[in-house]
Amino acid sequence: MRASTSNLLLIAPAAFMVLALFLYPLFFSLVSAFTQDDLSFTLEHFVKVFELYSNDIKFTVIIVLSSVALLAILSIAIAATLTLSPFPKLVAVLALLYRLPLFIPFIVAAQMMRTFLAKNGLMNNTLVAMGVMTPLETVSLLGWSGIIITFVWKQLAFSTLLISGAMAALDRDQIQAAQNLGASRLRILADVILPQVMPSIGVALVLSTVTIMSVLSVPLMIGTGSPTMITADMAFRVNAYGDYHVANALGVVSYLICASLAWFYLRQSLKDKGATA
Repeated sequence: MRASTSNLLLIAPAAFMVLALFLYPLFFSLVSAFTQDDLSFTLEHFVKVFELYSNDIKFTVIIVLSSVALLAILSIAIAATLTLSPFPKLVAVLALLYRLPLFIPFIVAAQMMRTFLAKNGLMNNTLVAMGVMTPLETVSLLGWSGIIITFVWKQLAFSTLLISGAMAALDRDQIQAAQNLGASRLRILADVILPQVMPSIGVALVLSTVTIMSVLSVPLMIGTGSPTMITADMAFRVNAYGDYHVANALGVVSYLICASLAWFYLRQSLKDKGATA
């Protein structure tokens, strides 16, 4: 009895923090999205969301899927290079470079990319100075392309760290056996490594999706107007109109987008476990 009481006391502070900082705001936002000021049930807020922001919802989904797809390709490529490369110095340099964005906040990354990708930004000025193009040929990458570039650059360190850690934890004897049998590095990656690290890849991509969906600074600073991402619409409804109901309805839509991607990952992982059981 005393042991159970002491265990409850130990978890009480953490449970209180979860209830106060996560479950209560989540419950409040869900209630606000489906009710009027007098707490009567309504779907009017969702009707307004899809009337005003349907293009922004589509834009958000496209940005998220594009960013996650590029993240998967680049992070797997970097992690595979770190795992299979026979050049230790190259691995050390690459390991240092890919970790740099991990310590940079999103708002700082957005400002950096804004000055780098603008028509008169650092990238175009460098290309002009090198004689690659003339000032009239420069093109701004602010907008949807800049948003994707910023998200991929910022999240690449996080996803690569998870995937490369999973690859490093594999039994090296399997890789060496495949090499002894004459398998190429690409074949080893596809047939030996990737099937074993798919759960870690799924976790990295799902967590990156949730992070991308929650960022406000990037669409505000890199975007060029309409369409924009849901987070910018939520901030606009609150700051311009004080309309928390529609803002929370947009939040429910973002919950559903993240939940659908998480459900797809869990469904696939359960299928894989069932197939191997």
